[in-house]
Amino acid sequence: MKLDILAFGSHPDDVELGCGGTIAKEISLGKTVGIVDLTRGELGTRGSAQIRDVEAANAANILGVSVRENLNMRDGFFVNDEEHQLAVIRMVRKYKPEIVLCNAIDDRHIDHGKGSKLVSDACFLSGLRKIETEYDGEKQQEWRPKIVYHYIQWKNITPDFVVDITGFNAKRVEAILAYTSQFYDPDSKDPVTPIATKNFLESLDYRAQDLGRLIGTEMGEGFTVERYVGVSSLSDLI
Repeated sequence: MKLDILAFGSHPDDVELGCGGTIAKEISLGKTVGIVDLTRGELGTRGSAQIRDVEAANAANILGVSVRENLNMRDGFFVNDEEHQLAVIRMVRKYKPEIVLCNAIDDRHIDHGKGSKLVSDACFLSGLRKIETEYDGEKQQEWRPKIVYHYIQWKNITPDFVVDITGFNAKRVEAILAYTSQFYDPDSKDPVTPIATKNFLESLDYRAQDLGRLIGTEMGEGFTVERYVGVSSLSDLI
């Protein structure tokens, strides 16, 4: 299956939190989108890997993505080496996306920056035909996405561009809240984490509102780029 967009996250819920509105919008425009989680989030303070498996599947259904896979890398301990790069390369060559979305370039959780660099490096290497990979016993052809964009997570990184997600924020929040084990629940007996507070829950809206305000729309999601954004005309920036 060839996808238009493939979104990677170090943990289940990273993609929903960083670019869920953008994904929902692109799907509404007829684009095919997939998600690949690097780990199962097994080191998370709340919930468990098994619970998050179910939550990730529910979130994928809400967003309407075509496929979701998990590479079962070690939460907290995966590294950017040949073994892990090849695992990502197999996914890139399997789905042949034009656009790849991945973690923030720098963030509070160490896996986010690591995942960002791992996926970016693998996307480049995936285009080298002398790197040989197989999937389901068949040799894969080289494939390099046209562009890699990095969504923004905990830290307020200045975006290089903002996508207008007006009309899609509700679906984005619904997909995020599918991770019932991870976020604010006043009746939960689990320890409180930075993302399991009422303040963080409210921030889902006010950050999107602030980014939307900056581009003259109701809601927005920000991204950073690895190379200049090119446009055909000045009107493309309106």
